[in-house]
Formats: sequence, C-alpha cells, structure tokens
Amino acid sequence: MQEDPYPVRKTRGDQTQLDAIDRKLLSLLARNAELSYNELSQQVHLSAPAVHERVKRLKSRGAIRATVALLDGLKVGRALLAFVHLETSNWETTRRVLEMSAFPEIEEIHTVAGDTAMILKVRTENSAALENMLGKLHRLEGFKGVKTFIALGTYLERGPLPV
Repeated sequence: MQEDPYPVRKTRGDQTQLDAIDRKLLSLLARNAELSYNELSQQVHLSAPAVHERVKRLKSRGAIRATVALLDGLKVGRALLAFVHLETSNWETTRRVLEMSAFPEIEEIHTVAGDTAMILKVRTENSAALENMLGKLHRLEGFKGVKTFIALGTYLERGPLPV
C-alpha cells in the first residue's frame, strides 16, 4: 500500500535549518518541481550530484513533504470551492473532524484561533455535493455553528515559499 502523501499531522514539526542554497532550491522547486538536477545545479552553482544530495536531505528532514501535480478543480469535475468554518464545543468534536480527512472533498483542515475552531478547504462537483458533505458534518455531535463561504474566483493558490 502506498504511503499517503497528505497525512493528517498530529503535531507541528520543528523548523528545519536551511542555508541560502537550500532556500534557493526550495524556491525553484516550488515554482517547477519538474526541474532536473542538472537544471537546478546551474541555478545554484553546485554539481548535479551535490544538488541531488541536498534535495534528498530536504526530503528526509521534511522540508519537502511531497512532489505532486496541482490539479485544476474545474477540469477534474470539482468546480465548487468552499471554506467551511466550524465552531465546536469540545476537543472531541475537533478530533472527529480530523477523522474526516479521508473524505476526498476535504483538501485542507486547519485548527485556528478566533471565532471558529476549524477551517476546512472543500472542493465539490456542485452545490448539491457540498450540501451532502455539510450534512455529514452536521450529523456529528458537538457543533455550535457552521459557516460556509463559497469562492467565486481564485487568483492565487500556492504553497509556502522559503523566506
């Protein structure tokens, strides 16, 4: 069985010590993960084998979690993007939401401070599919409130860039 490239993280990891070359490699790979080690080596002025070792180290230390294809929601049949804010009454309810990470509609789960306990990034085929997924959330005990925000357009969507 293949390891899940998007496991639900239970705790936050330590920040990895990165030097200027590591940061440059991460920046280049964040823009285009298909660059060869030879192409990367020309950008950071190291040999291709040295770049390969650095990238391997960045993967083993968790700075690079996965290499994935970014899919277009509209073109793969999931045109509706929504952000669901959940207000829970206890931590047990929050844990039950974390178990819903297996739902393909849920792309991200964040615990947050403020007026809500959690924010889910959800992508569905249409409003009926969103309503169905929200119904599953409402069946869980311990919810004080659910607010759903539907995105009308997306102008920027990317992961973190190294500082």
